[in-house]
Amino acid sequence: MNACEYIPGLENIPAAKSSISFVDGQDGILEYRGISIQELANKSSFLECAYLLIWDQLPTQSQLEAFESEIRYHRRVKYRIRDMMKCFPETGHPMDALQTSAAALGLFYARRALDDPEYIRQAVVRLLAKIPTMVAAFHQMRRGNDPVQPHDKLDYGANFLYMLTERKPNALAAKVFDVCLTLHAEHTMNASTFSAMVTASTLTDPYAVIASAVGTLAGPLHGGANEEVLVMLEEIGSVEKVSPYIEKRVANKEKIMGFGHRVYKVKDPRATILQGLAEQLFEETGRDEYYEIALELERVVEEKFGQKGIYANVDFYSGLVYRKLGIPTDLFTPIFAIARVAGWLAHWKEQLAVNRIFRPTQVYVGSHNMPYIPIEKRVGAENNEH
Repeated sequence: MNACEYIPGLENIPAAKSSISFVDGQDGILEYRGISIQELANKSSFLECAYLLIWDQLPTQSQLEAFESEIRYHRRVKYRIRDMMKCFPETGHPMDALQTSAAALGLFYARRALDDPEYIRQAVVRLLAKIPTMVAAFHQMRRGNDPVQPHDKLDYGANFLYMLTERKPNALAAKVFDVCLTLHAEHTMNASTFSAMVTASTLTDPYAVIASAVGTLAGPLHGGANEEVLVMLEEIGSVEKVSPYIEKRVANKEKIMGFGHRVYKVKDPRATILQGLAEQLFEETGRDEYYEIALELERVVEEKFGQKGIYANVDFYSGLVYRKLGIPTDLFTPIFAIARVAGWLAHWKEQLAVNRIFRPTQVYVGSHNMPYIPIEKRVGAENNEH
């Protein structure tokens, strides 16, 4: 590759060396620190996976208990942050509220002792602990309610569901949600992770790093896709309308949300696990009205485009699972952020160890040696309208 060759989106250009996660898009493999996502989903918990990702080892029993205890202790947020959030418009998107709130944490914990392991641990604990609280708090406040305080006796995922509803979730709902967080915790060099690393490379505080990543995740081409999947299923309306819908999208050269991935050329392994979780929930609480549409949609898309490597991705089934858990659609992406904080922090910590500020180049396509035109001689756009 020529040093000045332009590659749109930096596609397939390595930007870092990492030992955090591994993806094989041809065989549908995802590993966290070398452990398969299937094994972690079956045997681990989200906080154990977060510990693994950030500190490059599975914790001992005492280490995990200490980590969980610290996070429980730090779940509450400063009253000034809550007061700030009360001023947010009720119609604002929760991702915008989360980005602002995450950045605000830096006002309270901004000491940049990036060479101090204890500072790094405290930042990790605070961000993992407080991000879910802020998401749930904004959800309650936009409905005119006071935030529900964290429940110290509930595990990480169960506590978040409790703060959304002030009702303790049953064991299956809590387990399913915890697995969902595990599946979304990390995924190599995606857009939000790259954004986090670029911000981290300036040696700013970790709260700015996470706020930057949240802003990137908010886009519909990244974290917002699972919201669009449910909108699509509602628009289709019935199994019989799936094929005509797809034909119309293809004819108009429109994207089918929840399908295709820059890396995976087979079905996303996380989608397979999420589909299994959806089935577990349906067995206990009844089948979702849109699940049959989703199954038919996946069948038709795989039949038409499977040879091109277009299959269901992680966003396709996650919305159905969250919907069954009673989670509002516009909280799907903030939940993605709650989980992905673990991966962002792992990359932040890894970046600090070998830091060099990101400074890519560009291919200039503009003019040269242009004259400066005095303002009285310029023809403005307003004159061109007549």
